[in-house]
Amino acid sequence: MTGTGDTGVVMEIHVFTVLPQILDQALDGGLLGRARRESVVRVVVHELRDHTTDRHRSVDDSPFGGGAGMVLAPEPIFRAVEKTSPPRPLFLLGPGGRRFDQALAVELAAGRGFSLLCGRYEGVDERVREHLVDDELSIGDYVLAGGEAAAFVVAEAVTRLVPGVMGNEASAVDESFTGGLLEYPHYTRPAEFRGWAVPEVLRSGDHAKVARWRRAQALRRTLERRPDLVEARGGLSADDERLLIEFGAARDTVEGPPVVMPSEVAYPETSRRPPQEPNAL
Repeated sequence: MTGTGDTGVVMEIHVFTVLPQILDQALDGGLLGRARRESVVRVVVHELRDHTTDRHRSVDDSPFGGGAGMVLAPEPIFRAVEKTSPPRPLFLLGPGGRRFDQALAVELAAGRGFSLLCGRYEGVDERVREHLVDDELSIGDYVLAGGEAAAFVVAEAVTRLVPGVMGNEASAVDESFTGGLLEYPHYTRPAEFRGWAVPEVLRSGDHAKVARWRRAQALRRTLERRPDLVEARGGLSADDERLLIEFGAARDTVEGPPVVMPSEVAYPETSRRPPQEPNAL
C-alpha cells in the first residue's frame, strides 16, 4: 500500500488492484505526483492479493457454467474494502459503466474523495457489482486488459481540478468540455513560424476582443469536430451566432491546409480495422 501523509489533504483516492506496479510510477509523476508529495492529494493503492487467505494468494477462479478466462473472486475484494473502509463512492471500472466525462470529473473534484476497483481477467464476480460497489464507470468503448489505465485516467482528470493542484486555477476553467465546448487554439512565440503567423487579434492587446475570438474559435472547433456537444447544449445561442459572424464564421486563424476529420479519411480496403466489441474499461 502506498500513499502520502494526511496533513492538509484535500482529496483522497483509494485504488484496488491486482497489479499495483502498473500504477505506482504513473501516480508519482506530473501534477498528480507533485500534489501527492505536497499532501494536497492522497492516493492509496491496495493490492488485492494482500487480502487473500490461501498460500497461492489467489484472486481469481474459473466461472460457473464454463467459458473462457477467469473471474475475480468476491472474497479478497470484499475483505480489502471492509478492512480499509475507503472513501465512497466506490466505482468499479468496467465495460458496463456510465461514461466518465468532464462533468463527472468536476462533480468528484468537489467532494472529499472516492475509490476505484480495477477490473481484470474476464471480469468480477457479479456479487461485487450488486452488493459492494456504488457505481460502475467506463472510459470509452474499447477493450483493455484491466482497469489500471482507466484508474489513472480518472484520478488524473479529477485531481487536476482540486484546488491547489494546478498552478493557475483559471487553466481548468478554459479547457475542453468546460461549458460543453472544445478548447480554443493556443499559440506561443515565435509570432511567425515557417510562414504561419499567429492571428493578429491575439497580439492586439484588446483583451475583450481576444476573449470573443477565443469563444468563437471554441464554437467553430466544436461544430467541426464534436457537433454532438453543441446539440447537447441546445444548439447555438444568438450570441454564439453573432460571434461566428464577427470573426468570419470563426475562420480567423492560422492559414494552412483544412482540417481533415477522421470520418473524412478514406482508408484503403486492406487497412480497414476489424470490428471491435463495444466493451470498455
